[in-house]
Amino acid sequence: MPHLIEVSFKGNRREFFIWDGDEPPRLHAPVIVEADRGEDLGRVNAVGELAERRCTGCAHGCGAERPTRKAIRAATADDERRAAELRVQDEDARRKAMEKVRAHALVMKVSDAEWQWDRRKLTFFFTAERRVDFRSLVRDLAAVFRTRIELKQIGVRDEAKRLSGVGRCGREYCSASWLPDLRPVNLQIAKDQRLSLNPSQISGACGRLMCCLRYEHDFYVKARKRFPKEGRILVTAQGEEKVIAIDIFRERVTLRSSEGDVRVVPIADLGRELRQPAPFLAEPDDEPTAIAAEVHDDEVPDEADEPSPARTPVAEGATAREASRADGSARPGRRRGRRGGRRGRPGPDSPGSPTKD
Repeated sequence: MPHLIEVSFKGNRREFFIWDGDEPPRLHAPVIVEADRGEDLGRVNAVGELAERRCTGCAHGCGAERPTRKAIRAATADDERRAAELRVQDEDARRKAMEKVRAHALVMKVSDAEWQWDRRKLTFFFTAERRVDFRSLVRDLAAVFRTRIELKQIGVRDEAKRLSGVGRCGREYCSASWLPDLRPVNLQIAKDQRLSLNPSQISGACGRLMCCLRYEHDFYVKARKRFPKEGRILVTAQGEEKVIAIDIFRERVTLRSSEGDVRVVPIADLGRELRQPAPFLAEPDDEPTAIAAEVHDDEVPDEADEPSPARTPVAEGATAREASRADGSARPGRRRGRRGGRRGRPGPDSPGSPTKD
């Protein structure tokens, strides 16, 4: 049976291949695989069930279909030596490409270069704020390196993943070490965690929001369901109090009364002060059985709950307008006031207006 394996290349690039051997290769073993118009060398990153799961779930996976390219054979010591020599030449190729970029006055940054193992293709990775017309650049690079040239535009987060580095935590970038997919991170995630919105404190080396902001976001969302929202008014044993702050780690709520007195109450004691269980005090997976009457959201009551105004008797022969005023209701779609209702109507002295007897 053919085995599915995940192979990693330079710059944390990973792809899936089919291994036709009886036993799958060991982890981190060098293998020669089929590449674009040739062969390339990589190392086994995952096999077996883990490779199957990653193939269907990660961004670089193959989805429901299995990959068509195959891993040809295990790499020898000479193959690894040849690949090591190419890695040294990558930096020289990148510097020559930057000289050509400056000669063509293109607004782009060549981040990295990667030779294919058989030297049939040379790939340059670059970043740019806008689309770049690099057709003339490709012709010059092909004349210099005498091989097939490919230019790929990547984002700043992909650049950080490819080049790797050390974050402010003192460890390697998560995107370069273990994170399989670069999921989007927006500012709302930082707001849910009550983090500082200063870009210098929540941004990574790439200039975008740090990937680690997503790790505990689900915990924050689930934990806040047990707490009232800030700004809510609660009727407790002390009277009406407003929630001004919550602490999900110490499980405390800060309340302020109408007189300005501030107190900190544990969430368990707050639940005992309320006469009925409030929905925010229920467990996140449980459905609240009752809604507390002491919790006010400052919402406008529905029309069905408002008391109907008292009706005054209507005299016989009264007009429809007088009847509607006495009844307390207004005609639908009619604006009150003089503005807009009489515009375009003839005045009492204008020709064609009705006369009074």
